[in-house]
Amino acid sequence: MKRIFPIALSVVILFGALDAIQAHLTHRIYDLQYNKERLMPDVISDLKRNRVILVGEHHSNINHHKAQTEIIRSLKESGAQVAVGLEMFRSDSQQALDRWVAGNIDEEDFKQVFYDNWGYSWEDYRVIFNYAKKEKVPLIGLNVPRDITRQVSRQGFQSLNKEQKGKLSNIACRVDKEYMDYIKKAFGGHGHGQLNFAYFCEAQLVWDTVMAINALDYLDKNPNALIVVLTGTGHAQKNAIPRQIRKRSEVAYAVILPEVKGVIDPETGTQSDADYIMLDL
Repeated sequence: MKRIFPIALSVVILFGALDAIQAHLTHRIYDLQYNKERLMPDVISDLKRNRVILVGEHHSNINHHKAQTEIIRSLKESGAQVAVGLEMFRSDSQQALDRWVAGNIDEEDFKQVFYDNWGYSWEDYRVIFNYAKKEKVPLIGLNVPRDITRQVSRQGFQSLNKEQKGKLSNIACRVDKEYMDYIKKAFGGHGHGQLNFAYFCEAQLVWDTVMAINALDYLDKNPNALIVVLTGTGHAQKNAIPRQIRKRSEVAYAVILPEVKGVIDPETGTQSDADYIMLDL
């Protein structure tokens, strides 16, 4: 009788692992190039041809983060040298990310750094960070100092001083009509609240540009790696970060967005938005 409980527990653990593997293998993705559904193992071989893979999210949707983790896991298990770029962390927090991956900071202390960088729930993102630590996947902070984007959104890019612009790799910030139209579509008429819309567009452009530059810098230093960029759908779509990548590099990239019925789905999505849509989220 004493042996029954350990055996039963082992069976439960085994079936739980099998369920996880099955979900991992059967996750459905819609391919916008070929207009058909595909399974994760079929898509991974295509994704590995890219050096940047942008995977969009709605920040408070834990299912989006689980799906992002499965993409990272599948790429790593396929033999790719994977790093994860994070909108959620500023580049000046890189030391804390390195310590987390190395196991040199506990969860409570790391959560303080997380909340200093990001305003959404740690619980929703834990699955990503725990996987990265377990598998020693590099985590790369891509974002800009919060005070800079706040100032740009309120006072415009021209309000930044020389030192502030230096923190942005001395980028130019020229919002053209194509980008402004994209921002209107991506964020809607209410996305900028009471802010000047032109300044709001400049802030988004700064965000997109610096994250693109930081991702490309990592690839320059790690020529055999690919980077999976986790960011909100507004930054992941092709007119955002990918457009800034195209302006600076010829590296191949792919965009994966989560399905949002009536907004981003097989009926409404096109290759001008993304390459793939994650279904059933």
